[in-house]
Amino acid sequence: MLQTIEAVMDRKGHVRLIEPIHLPETRRVLVTILETEPVARISETALLSESALAEDWTRTEEDVAWSHFISFPRSRVGTPI
Repeated sequence: MLQTIEAVMDRKGHVRLIEPIHLPETRRVLVTILETEPVARISETALLSESALAEDWTRTEEDVAWSHFISFPRSRVGTPI
C-alpha cells in the first residue's frame, strides 16, 4: 500500500517526519522536494488527480448521471425556489 507522509528536509538532507509512523519492516521511499511554501492552498492530491478525473467528468455518462440537478430552476436573489 502506498502512503504519503509529510516531512521536512534540512539543507544537509536530513529528513524529519512531521508525524511519527510505525512500519512492520524496512521500506523503500521516494522523496519529492516541494516549494518552501505552497503556491496556493490547493491540495497537491487534487492537483495530481485533476487530469485523471477530467477524463471521467467529460464523459456522456457523467452528464446523464448529474442531469437531474440541471432540471431545477435557479432561484433569484431573495426569491425562494
